[in-house]
Amino acid sequence: MLEKTAPTQRIAVLTGDVVDSRKVSDRRRLYRLLDDSLQRLAGHQQGHAERFRGDGFQVALPQARHAMTAAIALRTALIQHSEPDQRWDARIAVAVGPARWHTDLRIAEADDAPFVASGRRLDRLGEGDKHLALTLLDDSDDGSLALLMRFLDDLLAGWSTYSAEVVELSLERALSQQAMATRLGISQPSVYNRLKAARWPLLSDTLAYLETRLADKDAG
Repeated sequence: MLEKTAPTQRIAVLTGDVVDSRKVSDRRRLYRLLDDSLQRLAGHQQGHAERFRGDGFQVALPQARHAMTAAIALRTALIQHSEPDQRWDARIAVAVGPARWHTDLRIAEADDAPFVASGRRLDRLGEGDKHLALTLLDDSDDGSLALLMRFLDDLLAGWSTYSAEVVELSLERALSQQAMATRLGISQPSVYNRLKAARWPLLSDTLAYLETRLADKDAG
């Protein structure tokens, strides 16, 4: 009898690690934050996440269109909770393509193309100062995706912890500015100024475009 195999589906895989984690004085807090953020993200997207080798992690999402929002959300959480004397951030390589992996399988056992491509792309990120990459295994890139990754990297590089805080509330909780003001104990104009400093309208529009771009193949 032939062994039954899982059907092929289009998934997104995020492979990453924390930048300069060896310099972090409170690694237990860092790892706790990373674990909480990964599990919350996986839960929201019906995916699966695992942390390995301390500061390394991998996330598999069955709905590829959410990949870049997930990557930004992870980086946002790290920046928001940075230590006073050190900025926390992560390198994240995203790969999208067909795979037979499903949520009942451990990520450590997966060897489908998106897992391999994401890991290899992260290795190349470690050789430079870029923190974000996106590879589409089932679509050609005319260079626009690489340009958008550079834009997002530059945008996040200018964030304070306050900027990351309001972006986190916008991404994960979709709160109004007044609701954010109440939650943070500040005025609504202060929330507006923090969102403006984070360039939230540009970020939101960019993520919406990327979600549509990544969803095109899923719909087809």
